[in-house]
Amino acid sequence: MAGDRGPLAVSRWRILWPIAMAVLIVSASGRSRISGPSIEHIDKMAHFAVYGLLATLICRLGRSWSAAGWALIIVSIFGASDEWHQSFVPGRSPEMADWVADTAGAATAIMMYFGWGRYRRMLETPLRWPGRRRKPRKLDYVRPGS
Repeated sequence: MAGDRGPLAVSRWRILWPIAMAVLIVSASGRSRISGPSIEHIDKMAHFAVYGLLATLICRLGRSWSAAGWALIIVSIFGASDEWHQSFVPGRSPEMADWVADTAGAATAIMMYFGWGRYRRMLETPLRWPGRRRKPRKLDYVRPGS
């Protein structure tokens, strides 16, 4: 069929989100100091959440468990390379615990995205802005005086 783009067809714009997230991660890890609250192990929670988000954005590019497996592999390798990158940044050092938090966050997000339908539908539902009127459909139109 002419309109069928196949199972791997992805909106051109959808791929920009994981790329943008990866760029933000690399730019943040290239800084000698990142500001934040001084709570013990907050950096591990941040790693868990950020890499979970990255994994979710990558999962949205595919629709199967094989896509989930690839997303986990990609994010885990990216996390390891980010830790390696930090070894070259003055004042930063690579930590195995950060990579474990990266991979655990990615695995948790992937399991939630593919294993919990309600969570996935919530993420895929477009936002509705308050006060924004939708265009009336043909069935919504009521003639004045009827």
